[in-house]
Amino acid sequence: MKAFEEIGTRRFLKFIIFSLVSSFYHLLIDHVFNLPPFRKYFLILLGAKVGKDSILMSVKFINWHYGGPGVLKIGNECFIGDETLIDLYDQVILEDQVTIAPRVTILTHQNVGYKDHPLQKYFPKFSQPVVFKSGSVTGAGSIILPGVIIGKESFVAAGSVVTKNVPARTLVGGVPAKIISKIK
Repeated sequence: MKAFEEIGTRRFLKFIIFSLVSSFYHLLIDHVFNLPPFRKYFLILLGAKVGKDSILMSVKFINWHYGGPGVLKIGNECFIGDETLIDLYDQVILEDQVTIAPRVTILTHQNVGYKDHPLQKYFPKFSQPVVFKSGSVTGAGSIILPGVIIGKESFVAAGSVVTKNVPARTLVGGVPAKIISKIK
């Protein structure tokens, strides 16, 4: 199997273990104990940092087997809405009082496929952390790409695709997101 050959035995075993953890999380925590405190404490138990009074609704995590829950750092008084997708390939950092509305997608890596994929030389695999500075808000259905920093007390309008850093106290929106106005 080509995938196994590329990743090796150690990464394959890590993938299997975190697939089981992910399945447990999504089945038991999201469907049986469908309460934000259970999610929070389960993630803390696995190594994530989740601050006081933060609420995680039904959040989907992918790529547990790369960074693991330890790359997730959530400050105090944060809110992450239902059906948000968080890529744990690299760090995802939410400082204090960050709000992420439902169905936001947070990506920390890009990969077009196998090492011999014809586009690999044009779009090489990479990963970069995503950071949400304190007091920022990301509207529903937005997509945040790898390496983006959402500035302090800034607002990303719903449905935006954020490809570049967002300055502090700025409203951005669109595809790709552009500055709409400064927040005074």
